[in-house]
Amino acid sequence: MLKTLTPTIYVSPQITVGTIDEAKALGVTLVVNNRPEGESPDQTPGADIEAAAKAAGMAYVAIPVGHGGFAPWQLDALDEALAGMDRDGGGAGKALCYCRSGTRSTLLWSLARARAGDSPEAIARTAAAAGYDVSPIDEMMRALAAGAR
Repeated sequence: MLKTLTPTIYVSPQITVGTIDEAKALGVTLVVNNRPEGESPDQTPGADIEAAAKAAGMAYVAIPVGHGGFAPWQLDALDEALAGMDRDGGGAGKALCYCRSGTRSTLLWSLARARAGDSPEAIARTAAAAGYDVSPIDEMMRALAAGAR
């Protein structure tokens, strides 16, 4: 269920409390919930995931991404969470980002990386290798990457 996006970033469809043990075994130190609370009646509540993550010694952050798109604050929040993981974990931490299908988590990561100056083509290849299509945000990635120069 967990898909490797990069050596330090996993993405996943909706996780359960039981997924936390699997993530911990993979070295995950940060869980990022990109799913709005109450999006679906069958989703595990964020508070339950947060409690399980904290009990396992992991950090947890909620950065909900609705179907309306992305905002700069969400990119800022992801950058801050990942920087904190690197800082607090001595650079050895890994993150698990999840939403309903893993797509919004991948798209958010892609936009953040483009804003940091990564090549949109390289981002698209990375996402595709994990089974995700970032073409719907290609123009946004290109604009963000151009602004990073």
